Amino acid sequence: MNFMSDNVTGAAPEILDAIVKANGGTAPSYGNDDWTKRLTQSLSDLFERDVAVFPVATGTAANALALAALTPPWGSIYCHAEAHIQADECGAPEMFTGGAKLVTLPGEHGKLTPSTLSAALDRVHKGFVHVVQPAALSLSQLTECGTAYSPAEVAALTAVARHHGLRVHMDGARFANAVASLGCSPADITWRAGVDVLSFGATKNGALGAEAVVFFDRELSENFGYRRKRAAHLFSKMRFLSAQLEAYVQGGLWLRLAGHANRMAMRLADGLSALPGAHLAHPVDGNEIFIALPEPVIAGLEAAGFGFYRWDGNVVRLVAAWNSDEAAVEALLTAARRLAG
Repeated sequence: MNFMSDNVTGAAPEILDAIVKANGGTAPSYGNDDWTKRLTQSLSDLFERDVAVFPVATGTAANALALAALTPPWGSIYCHAEAHIQADECGAPEMFTGGAKLVTLPGEHGKLTPSTLSAALDRVHKGFVHVVQPAALSLSQLTECGTAYSPAEVAALTAVARHHGLRVHMDGARFANAVASLGCSPADITWRAGVDVLSFGATKNGALGAEAVVFFDRELSENFGYRRKRAAHLFSKMRFLSAQLEAYVQGGLWLRLAGHANRMAMRLADGLSALPGAHLAHPVDGNEIFIALPEPVIAGLEAAGFGFYRWDGNVVRLVAAWNSDEAAVEALLTAARRLAG
């Protein structure tokens, strides 16, 4: 009955099986194994483009190292004020870029708008040696509010970035949930919409611990291998990361897992929002629910052993996962209705 995060779950059986199979025999180290080679082809097929793929173990490493490939130390990275790179990564982007500055912008429901981004970039003194120079835009997909950018929204933002000479990074910790919700191809909300590099998340959606930095412009990845090694994310037994990611995308597993999480989240959202005094703080586009509930309902659910985060005042966050139990969802809704009554 733990809805605190999709990080609290275990790994999907298909991914554990892949790790066990990869465990047999010996294999070349440091990414020269067959799993890593196949993964590059698998993700190239998935994104309908020849991509460069670099497995890492954490989302923080994926984001920080990807941004370091796009941004010089005197550069600035534009992102939403609630973006994970701003609020939850302990300065890792600043450290790995060598000091680049995060410039945060507001936006309803965790989303940036082209007008807000354009206005911010228009104010910059480009070429003025006393200020950081715009270098990159980072978009979160899903956002930190659980909302999804449509392909058109991504394209509109990247058009502004391109006009001002910025490269574009996408934090895809919950990328699968966004794709499953939007019903589009992975290419449509990445490189076709102007994204240069993606942090392709898997850990929140059934992996044991594996992410990938995916470059759609291979020239940008030329020195990335050195960055990864210097950051201590070049795993000697890389096959165990790559095997997870290969199994993750094989046969559409990643979308099946995300689709289940999204459906459970929508069931929670529909049930909770029907309670007297309840209202959603943000649209539910994926597997996260942000909802204002009466205090007796919140306290009662906590006392009954349901796990979730108190987010802001009487707004709570619940997160459904790839293996969320429908019975647990119904138990929470039954308890909430009783408490509301």
